[in-house]
Amino acid sequence: MKLSLMDDKAGKGTLQQLVYDTIAKGIATGEWRESDKLPSVRVMAERLKVHRLTVLKAYQQLLEDGIVEVKYKSGYFVAGKAGGDVSADSLGSSPPWEYQARSLYVNRSRLSDIHRHQVDYQMSEALIDPALLPNAFLSNHVKQVFDMYPKVLSTYSSVSGDLELREEMARYFMEKQGIAVHPEELLITTGSQQAIDLISRSLVKSGDAVLIERPTYSPAIDVFVQQDVNLLPIEITPQGYDLEHIEYMMRTEKPKLFYMNPTFQNPTGYTVPATQRKALVELAERYECILVEDEVYHDIYFGDPPPLPFFYYDTEGYVIHIRSFSKYVAPGLRISVLAARPELMKVIVPVKALSDNGTPLLTQKIFQHYFFSSRLQEHVAKLRIALELRKARMENLLAATDWSWSSPGGGLNLWIRLPETINVDALLQQCLAESVAFVPGRICDPLDRMESWIRLSYSYLSEVQLEEGIRRLVGISDRVKQD
Repeated sequence: MKLSLMDDKAGKGTLQQLVYDTIAKGIATGEWRESDKLPSVRVMAERLKVHRLTVLKAYQQLLEDGIVEVKYKSGYFVAGKAGGDVSADSLGSSPPWEYQARSLYVNRSRLSDIHRHQVDYQMSEALIDPALLPNAFLSNHVKQVFDMYPKVLSTYSSVSGDLELREEMARYFMEKQGIAVHPEELLITTGSQQAIDLISRSLVKSGDAVLIERPTYSPAIDVFVQQDVNLLPIEITPQGYDLEHIEYMMRTEKPKLFYMNPTFQNPTGYTVPATQRKALVELAERYECILVEDEVYHDIYFGDPPPLPFFYYDTEGYVIHIRSFSKYVAPGLRISVLAARPELMKVIVPVKALSDNGTPLLTQKIFQHYFFSSRLQEHVAKLRIALELRKARMENLLAATDWSWSSPGGGLNLWIRLPETINVDALLQQCLAESVAFVPGRICDPLDRMESWIRLSYSYLSEVQLEEGIRRLVGISDRVKQD
């Protein structure tokens, strides 16, 4: 039997319905028998002389009606005992049809893969509960910005960022930390993630050695891996780094960069002491290694403020300072500032131009008038108290377990070691199935080990949600341990 729509076009129904009926008729008359594979979407579309999307929708309707079934990455089959196992996971992981185009490259963001799961108890994202942010206050500022800058949506920002904002930020660094920086030495980026990416694409090339903390911020690992560099792990502990080891690595491996997250470090919460900061800058100058200082949680401290940034001690231009405000000011604005001396800035800015030609002007203007208001600065102090209470709540809920961690003096995360009897991969899989998410330590490790560690963020859930989320997590871990 040769299928065709030509004889059916005079009939009633949509083209999709005609395709559906034609395929169903072919199955009924035996052209495709039980468990036979149906032609691909492309082949069927060519055969019936219709658009591929029409065939795809018809196949999906046949699937819903139980006439066909799908095998993961294999295609559609006539329903039958050997027709394949259809599950929500197989449909959600990857489309069952095959397109012709293929990427030549493999890109990954392992943390993003976890965040894609919609769960009720989100402890994998280091974000602040929106209820803790002054949303009405921000809304009023947005209205004021449009009144002050009626043409704000009618033009681009400069590649480096709005000059008025950079001038304000230069004054801020001087007043708060005694750091002298010129507005031309500041670059506004769309979050710290973009800053890391710009640095990786402008300052290193394939085969270069790059020092990186172990453990560290997972997407930073993925960014540098994409550049095909040689990652050399540097252990971070509650006491900081082993400077003798770092000097040995700088002398023998001659790394181009050292990426670090030294203040309430993500994921550990550790903070590198001031004495090591000054000494490490001196090592960087001696061995000509650029220090990339990622300061995301500088203002989120629970006791004394953290030490001055590495950038404060830099006199020769070997430190790049990234200061992100996304976490606690307005995550939706995604504003970060990259500070670097002219010799480094002149090679980073062109990459920014190629990336997006400048962070949107509107978000910069909203941030400027929002962040530097006295109202927001007062709110940040209250926010620290609220976050410290949530950290304490999570620690109290975990106190009855045999899990271990060092209580951080700031930031948004607990870095927790589980008993070796718990398989963290199995734990994560089951937790996601029961609407709980966390970050497995392995993806924070440049060596892809640390299999007994997890990162829990206490900042996004309310105290009531934290209680239920931890109850589920601990209960699932008990079941995984028993299995």
